[in-house]
Amino acid sequence: MRKEVWFGLTIMAAVVLAAFVLLPAPSQMTNGHLGLLMLALVVVAIMLGFPTAFTLMGMGMVFAWIAYRSQNPGLAVQQTLDLMVQRTYSVMSNDVLISIPLFVFMGYLIERANLIEKLFKSMHLATARVPGSLAVATIITCAIFATATGIVGAVVTLMGLLALPAMLRAGYSVQLSAGAITAGGCLGILIPPSVMLIVYGATAGVSVVKLYAGAFFPGIMLASLYVLYVVVLAKLKPHLAPPMSAEDRRVPLPEFAEIVSGSISQRVLPGLIGAIKGKRNSAVPLRTLLSHLGIAILPALAVVLIMGMIFFKVTAPVVEEAAEGVVAMGAAGTDVAEEEEKSVSGLAEPEEAGGLSAPPAAADATQAPASEPAAPVAQVEPAKAAVAASSSPAAAEPAAAAQRLPAPLSFWVALASCAVALAIFYAYFSFARLEIFKMLLGSFFPLAVMILAVLGTIVFGLATPTEAAAMGSMGGLLLAAAYRRLNMTVMRESVYLTAKTSAMVCWLFVGSSIFSAAFALLGGQELINQWVLSLNMTPVQFMILAQVVIFLLGWPLEWTEIIVIFMPIFIPLLPHFGIDPLFFGLLVALNLQTAFLSPPVAMAAFYLKGVSPPHVTLNQIFAGMLPFMAIQVLAIILLYQFPAIGLWLPQLLYK
Repeated sequence: MRKEVWFGLTIMAAVVLAAFVLLPAPSQMTNGHLGLLMLALVVVAIMLGFPTAFTLMGMGMVFAWIAYRSQNPGLAVQQTLDLMVQRTYSVMSNDVLISIPLFVFMGYLIERANLIEKLFKSMHLATARVPGSLAVATIITCAIFATATGIVGAVVTLMGLLALPAMLRAGYSVQLSAGAITAGGCLGILIPPSVMLIVYGATAGVSVVKLYAGAFFPGIMLASLYVLYVVVLAKLKPHLAPPMSAEDRRVPLPEFAEIVSGSISQRVLPGLIGAIKGKRNSAVPLRTLLSHLGIAILPALAVVLIMGMIFFKVTAPVVEEAAEGVVAMGAAGTDVAEEEEKSVSGLAEPEEAGGLSAPPAAADATQAPASEPAAPVAQVEPAKAAVAASSSPAAAEPAAAAQRLPAPLSFWVALASCAVALAIFYAYFSFARLEIFKMLLGSFFPLAVMILAVLGTIVFGLATPTEAAAMGSMGGLLLAAAYRRLNMTVMRESVYLTAKTSAMVCWLFVGSSIFSAAFALLGGQELINQWVLSLNMTPVQFMILAQVVIFLLGWPLEWTEIIVIFMPIFIPLLPHFGIDPLFFGLLVALNLQTAFLSPPVAMAAFYLKGVSPPHVTLNQIFAGMLPFMAIQVLAIILLYQFPAIGLWLPQLLYK
């Protein structure tokens, strides 16, 4: 611990020394230089342990009073207090922040539903034959659970209690075990629904919906890189992650499975179907056989349902007239009537200036001249009949069926691939794998369905983030009730922790808003803008500089301080360099993973140390996190080189 203290003191000394060297003498300092001094003092105060929100608020008020006093000393106090009230009201009236307590409440409920133990065990058995299976199962479990909760401390703590002893007993390296737990637990601040993305969206003025859609694939990419690293390391150095023994991979079978697999077949489908048809297994109840057969064919039913929906989507006929007819009543009938007139006689009356015409009956009975032709009136009747016939459901169904488009070749290729994959799956689908699949049905799929429901309603525009967060909270209540964990104690703890976390986030926003206002009043933002623009950097150089600064800030500061303090400094510079704030936010979200994995303020390391055995030291945990930090840098480079990883889904959904 002494090394970490000296490291922190060294960084603080470097900040203070840089402030004294770079800033001019007190007699020559302008308000802009005071703003930079305020920024340095805030960083030092936070590193000394002062609460971030109240440090920002206090510094902001003091320096705002200095800024107002330089202009009008008599009104400085009143203007400072007015600024504090206005900024607090503007933050608290932000509708986006309503989703934060709802998502946090959902996370705490799921955390207390005791799903993580079942999820880890089922994932461990499902990945038993993969090199480094325990670490792989740990990363996947952390990713899923972090996605559902979004609370890094809770995930790292629970996985430290559950997975770390299991990996150490299996002979895994302490560094690899600690790195897998801390890196996997930090994925919750990147993969949606993430509170960090909400905070960035509210700070930068970016749509949270687009941020969620954009962060989905980068989060999956980062988790996949973690898994790939563990698998390769376990393959090259088996002593760091020994493979599971055959005894550990053994799954106990129920009595009916022992009977069917021993007398008919070890594969699920032939065994269950043969047991239903034959009389050799009269000891096995038919209800048990049918229920397990229904569970076994669930993957096939899911594939059929998904491919069927895709088929009807890709072969749906394009009917533009039907879409136009919904906009204005009578428009479709008029257009069809005019087309009928043109096709029958080849002539059409010129449109009137106002777009209106006299009713045919009135014009024919009273006001029509004798010389006016009556053919159009007669031709409108067949047109109306045609419209009525075509608008009836009985006539529309055959027409739509006749106009259905042929399925593209890619669909048939995908269908054939799914059929082959299902054939291979069921060829190796034994009763042991059926038991693992049942465990996944009870742990993984409820969480996956809830997460996909929440994200799907947000991404596809069916609900706002706040409405989806309310649905997620209801889903958390239902899950806790389904697992018989919903009681007054769980509710009281969840509500208390939600209120505590939400208050911290809201006070952070209030302090950040006051601090940003004071920084702008002093001219610090303008001074930084002028300095950056004077460097004549290209957009690439600016992007690299910004990400390097954020990466270095992740060593002494947490992601909350980086978002609320430094994002308001970078965001105004983005339009000058033509950088999309959405893409910049995705890079920042990947980069901020380092805030939880970089010493000395690597909170994930301290969470894990608090629940780890005594022989596991902080230095070992830090050493285990460093390779995963390198993977995060690689992920940032991949996202920058291939922006479609993050921008393809938002562009597809929100053109």
